Amino acid sequence: MFSKNSSNPIYNKKKNPSWFLFTIVFLSSLLPHSLSDPRISEAGLYCGTSKAPLKANYIPSFIKEMESLSQVVTNHNWGTHFVNISGAIPIYGFAQCFKDLSHTDCLLCYAASRTKLPRCLPSVSARIYLDGCFLRYDNYSFYSEVTDPLMDTVNCTSQNGVAVDEAERFELQKSVAEVVDRVAVLAVDKGGGFSVGEVEGVYALAQCWNTVGSDGCRDCLMKAGKEVKGCLPKREGRALNAGCYLRYSTEKFYNEEGAGEGGNWSLRRGAIIAAVLAAAAVMMLAFSACYAVFRKLSKIRKENNNLGQISSSISKSSLNYKYETLEKATDYFNSSRKIGQGGAGSVFRGILPNGKVVAVKRLIFNNRHWVDEFFNEVNLISGIEHKNLVKLLGCSIEGPESLLVYEYLPKKSLDQFIFEKNKTQILSWKQRFNIILGTAEGLAYLHGGTKIRIIHRDIKSSNVLLDENLTPKIADFGLARCFAADKTHLSTGIAGTL
Repeated sequence: MFSKNSSNPIYNKKKNPSWFLFTIVFLSSLLPHSLSDPRISEAGLYCGTSKAPLKANYIPSFIKEMESLSQVVTNHNWGTHFVNISGAIPIYGFAQCFKDLSHTDCLLCYAASRTKLPRCLPSVSARIYLDGCFLRYDNYSFYSEVTDPLMDTVNCTSQNGVAVDEAERFELQKSVAEVVDRVAVLAVDKGGGFSVGEVEGVYALAQCWNTVGSDGCRDCLMKAGKEVKGCLPKREGRALNAGCYLRYSTEKFYNEEGAGEGGNWSLRRGAIIAAVLAAAAVMMLAFSACYAVFRKLSKIRKENNNLGQISSSISKSSLNYKYETLEKATDYFNSSRKIGQGGAGSVFRGILPNGKVVAVKRLIFNNRHWVDEFFNEVNLISGIEHKNLVKLLGCSIEGPESLLVYEYLPKKSLDQFIFEKNKTQILSWKQRFNIILGTAEGLAYLHGGTKIRIIHRDIKSSNVLLDENLTPKIADFGLARCFAADKTHLSTGIAGTL
C-alpha cells in the first residue's frame, strides 16, 4: 500500500537556510580531498528473508545495537556487540574497517554503512559491504562464520571497463592471478588478516574479519580468490564473503600500509582542518536541531488538534463504535478471524452483539501522516453510497489503535478467484464481464458522481471485493485524494502498489 524511501532527511532544499548550505560548502572546500577517502561506495547490500513481527519492538533494539557498535568502532576500528532483551529477538552485530583506513575515514565509513543498512528493516538479518568497511547484524552469533554458500557473492561491476585486446586480456589475467594469490597469502602469514599488493598495474586488497582467526582467514581468502578471478576480463572485481573481502582493480584504490597512522605535516594539517570543520558542523547542527524540534512540536500540536476534531465529530455520530465492542466481536483479533492483510493494516471478520457480521480493519499507523490518512478514510467513505463501493459502517479511535468497520463481503477479494492455485470457483466470462463493468461504474462514480472527485490510486484485484452474488465493490480508500470540481488535470505522486 505504501512506497518505502531509502532515506528520510530532516530538511529538504526549501527548508534549509541558505547560510547553512553556504557554510558547509565553504568549510568543506578548505579540506584537501586527496587527504581522505573513506571508500563508502556500496559493494553489496544483502537483506535476510525473515521479518520481525510488528509487535516485536525490533526497531528500538536495532537502534540500540547500532549505537553500541558505534562506540566500539570509535575505540578500536572494529568490534562486536549483541542485544538480547528477554522475550525479544536477539540482535548480534559486527563492524570492521579495513586496516589501511585512517581512524577518521573508518568512522565516516561506518557512519555511511549504518545509514544504508536500515533499508533492510524489518528483516532480522542483513549485511553491507562498503569498499572501506563491513557491517552486519543477525539473530544468532555468526562471528566465526568463514563462508556462507547462500550469501557469499561476487561483484564484478567495473567503471574501468573490460580488457578487449587478446594480449591485454592475457596479461590482465596473469597479473590478477598473481596479485590475488599474493595478497591472500600475505594476509594470513604476515599481515594479521590484511594485505595489499600490486603486480604490473593491477592492485589488490585482502581483508579478513578479526573474528575468524588465521585458519578461517586462509579458507575464506582461498575461496574468494577463486571467485573473484571469475570477473575477468573486467578490470575490477570484488569477492564478498561471510568472513572476508577481496578486491582487485587496475586503478589504485587503497592506502599504503601505515598511511592511516598519520604523522606527516599534510595529514596533521588535514586533521586540524577536519577538527575545525567538525566544530562548525556541530554548531550548525545544534541550531538545526532546535529548528527541527520546533517544527516537529508544531506539527504534533497540529496533528493532535486534527485528531481531537475527528474524535469529537465521530463521538457525536452514529459511526462511533466502542473499541471493546469490536475487540470482542473479532475474538480479540484472533488470527483465525483474519481475512485480509494490506500495507495499511489487517482485516478481521467480526460478529457484533446484534448478530451482524462485519469486517474490522485494524489500522497500522507507523509514520507522521497517520492522522491525515485516517481523516481521509473516514470522511471520504462515510459519505459515499454506491452499489460498487464498499460501505463504511463506523469506526473507533478510543482504544490503543484505530479501527474501521465495513460491511462484510463473503466472497472476499477478486485476486483469490484469479491467482489462487486452489480455486474454489472458476469465473465464467459473463461473471468476469460483470465484475469489470461494476468496477468501472464504481470508479466512474468516484471520479464524477460525487460532490468531490476522488482518485483512488491503488486499484488492483485485491482491492476489488465480491458479495454473495459476485457483485464487485471497490475497497480501501486509504490513499485516495480529493480534487476540486473545477480541476480538469491533476498529477499525483507515486503511491499504492508498484
